[in-house]
Amino acid sequence: MELLIIIVTLVLDQASKIIAADWLLGLPNATYPLFDGVFELSYVENRGAAFGMLQNARWLFILLTLVACGALIYLMIKKHAQMHKMLRVCLSLIIAGALGNFIDRLFLGYVRDMFYFSLIDFAVFNVADAAISVGGVLLVADLLFSKKGKAFLAEFDKKEVPDAAKNGETSSEQSTADTEQGGNER
Repeated sequence: MELLIIIVTLVLDQASKIIAADWLLGLPNATYPLFDGVFELSYVENRGAAFGMLQNARWLFILLTLVACGALIYLMIKKHAQMHKMLRVCLSLIIAGALGNFIDRLFLGYVRDMFYFSLIDFAVFNVADAAISVGGVLLVADLLFSKKGKAFLAEFDKKEVPDAAKNGETSSEQSTADTEQGGNER
């Protein structure tokens, strides 16, 4: 299921970018109003991050994307059995969106954006951006509010607790004991 989500999202992202570049660049101002004053297709080549931040930092974004996607894929493989469906869907959307923009940056040097809500003057975005945003919002909601999300976090956190917890000590008690014994000093 995760691979299907990633592939479908990537295909939709890349196809919409190709169509936007081919069609919109031939129009005045590379813009086509779908709902005048509300929503339009407007072709933009974004050389930065969301909202135009960090312009011309192509290789930084490529490196960060490789590290982030690698970490998320590793997490999904290592913890797959403990992850519930919603968590896997969220992470798949985030990975797909990151890879969609990665492809643009790697081969073109910029990301192609085309969706623009002119009514609220929101930043121009693409399918990959939407996948990252939807995946991220759903991920936070899932981890904070769903029973399965909270259980996953608790299980994930439990495995990171030091051996002191096995002896009935809390991590703050262990820190205090270490400091009193001369440990953890700077």
